Amino acid sequence: MTIKLALLKSGEQVISDAKEVVMDGDDPNDVKAYLFENPHTVTTRSKVLLSEEENPESNDYSLDVVLSPWIVLAKDKKILVPIDWVVTIVEPLTSVARMYIDKSGSSLTIEE
Repeated sequence: MTIKLALLKSGEQVISDAKEVVMDGDDPNDVKAYLFENPHTVTTRSKVLLSEEENPESNDYSLDVVLSPWIVLAKDKKILVPIDWVVTIVEPLTSVARMYIDKSGSSLTIEE
C-alpha cells in the first residue's frame, strides 16, 4: 500500500504508510492485520475567523488539519493493528498526504 487514512474503532483517524499483513501459507486475500509505518493522528477543527461584522455572510468552510505522532511515547515506527480495529481505509486528500510526507520525512510519493 501507500499513504492511507484509516478510521479506527476508537474514532481516531490515522494516516500512515499502511501495508496488509497475511500469514505464510494462508490465502493471500485473508488479511490478518495492518502494519502502520510512522503513523500520525489526524485531527481537524474549524477555523475561527474574526470579523467586525455582526453576521458575516460567508459560505467559506475551512479546517485546520493537525498531524501528530499516533502513540507519542512509543519508540516503534512500525505498529501492527488488528484488522478488527480498523473500520475503513481510504485515500487521503492530496493536501493531507503532502502534509504527512513533509511532517514524517517520508520518501513516499503521492499517487494522483
